Amino acid sequence: MDIRAVAGAMRLSPLGIGRHGLVPNIYDVVVFILIAGVFVLIAHGAREMHGSLKGLDVATITLDARNLPEYALRTTLRMFAAIVASLMFTFVVATLAAKSRKAELVIIPALDILQSVPVLGFLTFTVTFFLGLFPGNVLGAECAAIFAIFTAQAWNMAFSFYQSLRTIPSDLDECSRHFRLSPWLRFWRLEVPFAAPGLIWNTMMSMSGGWFFVVASEAITVGDTTVTLPGIGSWIALAIAREDLGAVALAVATMGLVILGYDQFVFRPIIAWADKFKFEQTAAQERPQSWVYDLIRRTKVLRRLTAPLARLADQLSTVRLPMPKRPRKPMPEWLDRASNLAWLGLVLIATAYALWVIIEYVHSTLGLHEILTAIGLGLLTLTRVVILIALASAVWVPIGVWIGLRPWAAERVQPIAQFLAAFPANVLFPIAVVVIVQLALNPNIWLSPLMVLGTQWYILFNVIAGASAFPTDLREAATLYRLRSPQWWRKVILPGILPYYVTGALTATGGSWNASIVAEVASWGQIKLQAAGIGAYIAEATDAGDYHRVVLGIAVMSIFVITTNRILWRPLYRIAEERYRLN
Repeated sequence: MDIRAVAGAMRLSPLGIGRHGLVPNIYDVVVFILIAGVFVLIAHGAREMHGSLKGLDVATITLDARNLPEYALRTTLRMFAAIVASLMFTFVVATLAAKSRKAELVIIPALDILQSVPVLGFLTFTVTFFLGLFPGNVLGAECAAIFAIFTAQAWNMAFSFYQSLRTIPSDLDECSRHFRLSPWLRFWRLEVPFAAPGLIWNTMMSMSGGWFFVVASEAITVGDTTVTLPGIGSWIALAIAREDLGAVALAVATMGLVILGYDQFVFRPIIAWADKFKFEQTAAQERPQSWVYDLIRRTKVLRRLTAPLARLADQLSTVRLPMPKRPRKPMPEWLDRASNLAWLGLVLIATAYALWVIIEYVHSTLGLHEILTAIGLGLLTLTRVVILIALASAVWVPIGVWIGLRPWAAERVQPIAQFLAAFPANVLFPIAVVVIVQLALNPNIWLSPLMVLGTQWYILFNVIAGASAFPTDLREAATLYRLRSPQWWRKVILPGILPYYVTGALTATGGSWNASIVAEVASWGQIKLQAAGIGAYIAEATDAGDYHRVVLGIAVMSIFVITTNRILWRPLYRIAEERYRLN
């Protein structure tokens, strides 16, 4: 027997770890402290989410700076709970839409409508359900707030994942078929890794976009009952109501620190780790860096203790689900076509019936004149949205390409972009009101930019994701052929980022429609300005409690969103899938 083998075996522990394998280094100590701190904060925040609902109103919120860290923790936990739910929703719904033509006919128009429905509209119908689910407990109000934030995050992520699944390179698709990967194995080994770069950047954008609606989600009113949850959003709402600019600035500074924290400790390590999923045949010269990711890689104990978990996750992703022994006979082409036509007809009939019910309801309660008025206001808002998205695209597409092609720039710009995307635009409304009044400007024109303040970042983040995922070998080929700048833009980079840009522009368009409800009506103190549009129409009807006009306004807005998507964005999606997918 080999003496060296026996000696080696004696030095191993029952776990197979060497005698010195569990001796921690300084990196283990630092990571352990960080992990322990995160668990303590999560446990403390989770404990505060339970308790009696009585007495939880606006009086419980104070502008004492000592409470701000607690409020920031509560808001951050709600945001991450919503992002986890959004991720699960994305994996299920977007995958179903990408793989089933019948499901796509229902899911994609539904997502178009849902992203245009105001967050307040969701709260109106869901708060009662969640409060009834946990009667007398704060957890019901917390679930309602998390769901409201979820509605501001999920649609963007779902569109991103759907776009990635539809543009998987044909050679990778053929390779997975050649190896006869099961649907489960294909999902975890091909589809999720390929979609990872775009999904991560859209997850960051969704996280930032959730801050825009956190004010509405943390102040919940049901009938005569008002529940105000402790958080940065409720702090900002109270500070604006009291016209306390110092408290607003303090909340914004705290929000910036929170964004910087989860950028460095969560998103930046994930981006550095996911760089290996980038689709390219030539190694990139520059790669994303993360000091947290490097710190974790240098640990000894942590990596050894998590190795079994990594192996378990790897085994779960490679589990081959039971497949039928006999391959199912393919459906005859004529029968498949007939079933698709029948399903399409059923969807159209259901849509027409729902539209008829809405029209009949509105016509019987409001009349034809009111319907025409709402349509005219919708056209005004449509004009604003088209102009603003065009201007935002002209500004942010070149900037996003420049940042995405330079990992060092993306690393520095990422936290700044997240902060700007998360910056609550309603904080700037008072400044806009004062400027418009002092300079005697037209509110119909100068209130319009407020619509795109929070949504233009969808374009920037998606373009950065597209440029970051652009294969290095194609960039080197373009350099080799010495393409001039106009040719490079037209022949190389714009086709390469088109799927990502379409996703960003589509979600930015839907978000602008949603933001019009708060952007077309701005106030500060006793001064109130209003621009003509469907957003102001819905806001005014909501304040007056006129639910007939609220239903009419949301229906008109949804019809405009779906029509725009079908005429413009869906054809661009098909062009990106058929002509500009990476092969």
